[in-house]
Amino acid sequence: MIIGVPKEIKNHEYRVGMVPGSVRELTLRGHTVLVETQAGIGIGLTDQDYLDAGAEILDTAADIFNTAQMIVKVKEPLAIERAMLKQDQILFTYLHLAPDLPQTKDLISSGAVCIAYETVTDARGGLPLLAPMSEVAGRMSIQAGAMALEKSKGGCGMLLGGVPGVEPAKVVIIGGGMVGSNAAQMAVGMGADVVVLDRSIDALRRLNLQFGSSVKAVYSTADAIERHVLDADLVIGGVLIPGAAAPKLVTRDMISRMKPGSAIVDVAIDQGGCVETSKATTHEEPTYIVDNVVHYCVANMPGAVARTSTFALNNVTLPYIITLADKGYKEALLADNHLLNGLNMMHGKITCKEVAEAHKMAYVDPTNLL
Repeated sequence: MIIGVPKEIKNHEYRVGMVPGSVRELTLRGHTVLVETQAGIGIGLTDQDYLDAGAEILDTAADIFNTAQMIVKVKEPLAIERAMLKQDQILFTYLHLAPDLPQTKDLISSGAVCIAYETVTDARGGLPLLAPMSEVAGRMSIQAGAMALEKSKGGCGMLLGGVPGVEPAKVVIIGGGMVGSNAAQMAVGMGADVVVLDRSIDALRRLNLQFGSSVKAVYSTADAIERHVLDADLVIGGVLIPGAAAPKLVTRDMISRMKPGSAIVDVAIDQGGCVETSKATTHEEPTYIVDNVVHYCVANMPGAVARTSTFALNNVTLPYIITLADKGYKEALLADNHLLNGLNMMHGKITCKEVAEAHKMAYVDPTNLL
């Protein structure tokens, strides 16, 4: 198979779909890997590194899209990239289609086979291709939140962990999954007062075992969310419903009643955000203020630590890339229900129920298309 790796073009996105080590695994199996020039330069990977791994270097993204049978990316394709996709071409990347109608329409028009990292599952019910980026985003959320609380950023001027004689900030984390548990780990390490809300008793038990009395694990209800959010200095939104738009758990009314200078980091922004006042921001302009509350809603948070994120992502995507290349998408998808769960779009049909429901469009069972 011919696999193409274009350079990412989203604002301040330096990650790359494949590192040289991954390329070598494919070329050793007889596949051809085309890499756009300078695709990995943002994380210190040169064209020569890719050439040494057996890749071919092409000058433009158009060259990649025109030739490759499978496109491997990190972030969702922007409009200029979507226009280059072809019928039956495989697109393997993060898509986050539920809150993104323009992208959904363009991918329908392309006729491409679109497999989303974030909806591939595993035997334990987890999301193995989302997990490493959730770990990164969860840990980063506390760093971002700590900065948002600084006076120069519009915050109240509070140090997250306090100092002897001055109490620490209260950090409220909504969602006790991969994002939430990693955020809690960092917040506890910095000395904050940490509350995690979740509706899964198993998740709350796991948090209790992991952190003991360092974290207050609270069952999530509308009342509990409101009570803790209004008392918070920093709120982390770590809610996820696989494939679907995130529920708006923090309302505009709550925001208006939060402490002046408090902050919110909405990690769920890729899926539309779990805060009613959230809107996607970029690394260039990461924050804005609503009702004296600082909002950090960067849609590609792990891009800020691109080298760590790229290698972590490649560790989990590589086996699937190999499978798709070795078997072709039809055989690979039919042989693995977990990979099949990643199929969001095929030949102009939506094959992910949550995406179809989000946009009130028709859903087609992927097995009927395969």
